[in-house]
Parts: sequence; structure tokens; C-alpha cells
Amino acid sequence: MLSVGVFRMGRQGWFFFIDPGAKVNNSYYCNIVLEKGLLPDIRAICRNYRWTLLQGGAPAHTARTTTEYLKKEHMIFIEPHMWPPNSPDVNPVDYAISGAIQQRVYHQRQFKAVEELKRATVTELQKTLTAFH
Repeated sequence: MLSVGVFRMGRQGWFFFIDPGAKVNNSYYCNIVLEKGLLPDIRAICRNYRWTLLQGGAPAHTARTTTEYLKKEHMIFIEPHMWPPNSPDVNPVDYAISGAIQQRVYHQRQFKAVEELKRATVTELQKTLTAFH
């Protein structure tokens, strides 16, 4: 599984691969995905710029402990009760980008190793982000 972030500043993106077999509950999401993966990268790239975290509707995103974690970390984020339901307008990664990437990655290819699949996925994501320039 892959967690993807896309943001406008410099048309950059970041990618965090979920450990194979991991159960992405709110603890794993906060302690591994956010704390050790995405947030350090976002902070390094954005530095002093203001940014807002928008998550999907996965249970780990909407958990009370996740919201408390984000508040404790002084994150600006859109709280779950403020999200429009199933809106492709505010979540293009889930509704447009992931499907396009999946088609490109698997188009007439099979992968023998997970690392090979990861490299192909990142390559296609980078191509897609570059297309938005």
C-alpha cells in the first residue's frame, strides 16, 4: 500500500510505502506513516510556509486519537466532520491519480519483486506530477 501526498508548491509530491502486512490502524498511521514518514518530509520541504493536511476517509484518518495527535503536533488540518462525503473535487489522489497510476504501472507489465513495483510506481507518479506543470 502507498500513501501519497501532492502539493502545489513546486509541484512536488512525496510517497510513503506501507510495510507489507501492516494493519494501518490509527496507531500505525500516527506513529509510522505521519511521524516517521510524511510529516518530516512535508516540514523539510515546506519549512516556514503554511500548509494544510487533507486526509481521506479511512478509519485511521478519522480516529479521535489521530485528530488528537495532529492537534498535539500543531498541525493545520481539515477535521473529519468538515469533509464533503466522497468528493473527487477535494481528493484527486483517491479519485483520479491513483487509478491513472495503477493503469500505467501495470500496463503490459508484471513484477517479480516488490522493490521493482515500488520503483515503477514512483516513476509513474513523478511523470504524472510533472505533467501538471
